Amino acid sequence: MPHDPESEILAPRTATDVAEAYAPGEPADTPVRSEWDPRSAPGTYSLLAVNVAVYLWMLLSGVSWLSPTSEQLMHFGANQSVYVLNGEWYRLLTATFVHIGIIHIGTNMWCLWNLGLLGEPLLGPLGLIAVYVLTGVAGNLLSVFWDVWTAQRYDMPLQAVAGVGAGASGAVFGIAGILIILLSNKRLPIPWSELKRLRTSVVRFAVINIVIGGATMFGGSIRIDNSAHIGGFAAGLALGPGLLAKMTAGRKRYLGRQRLVFFGAAFLLAAIGYGIANMR
Repeated sequence: MPHDPESEILAPRTATDVAEAYAPGEPADTPVRSEWDPRSAPGTYSLLAVNVAVYLWMLLSGVSWLSPTSEQLMHFGANQSVYVLNGEWYRLLTATFVHIGIIHIGTNMWCLWNLGLLGEPLLGPLGLIAVYVLTGVAGNLLSVFWDVWTAQRYDMPLQAVAGVGAGASGAVFGIAGILIILLSNKRLPIPWSELKRLRTSVVRFAVINIVIGGATMFGGSIRIDNSAHIGGFAAGLALGPGLLAKMTAGRKRYLGRQRLVFFGAAFLLAAIGYGIANMR
């Protein structure tokens, strides 16, 4: 049957390796590249490169490779509710590229690499980056909301409950969330049994890591915030349904739907941020 690039969003070479699918609308005779080749997933490898570059920048600036201080993390853009609500909203984004030592960045980049290679054929490079940014910001925004709510509930100053949060994990959970939705599309040219297997793996990853995140924290004023994990995951789940119906409607329609969904999500996050700022 002849291939029509406007009739489907991806066509994996094998049912067991979505990461080797070509990008939405790309011709069917495009050579299959190794998963280690950055050209195979430019969005994923761009995100990895930025995260690693920021970590190396921190090291070259004298930050500890294993246990940076909260002051050092704040200098490089970590999230902290007091600073955010005092106008430093950029921290909601920059914190997604700042990591608390070698173990933290190593585990996050491993998860980002695996989920990115799975998600990029379904979203495209720019779509994957947009999901990373939107869900990472959403996770950090939930963290700020939680701090404000906790401070009000217990009648405490915000400074007393707001720790320093950092890491790509909220965005990684966001990618997992949207994948759970997108992999439920039975019209994708992948056997349903394989889609269910992939989706089950992503669900298992999310549940296990949220449980671990709830039970394990860094001591002191530095934290890997589980509310950021939950917020990113929920945002990814929320983005998915808007894209699902257009995944197999052709490249132009699908990318148009992506722009609509992503710009709408950005506006909603801005409105939520405004609401949180006026809670105090």
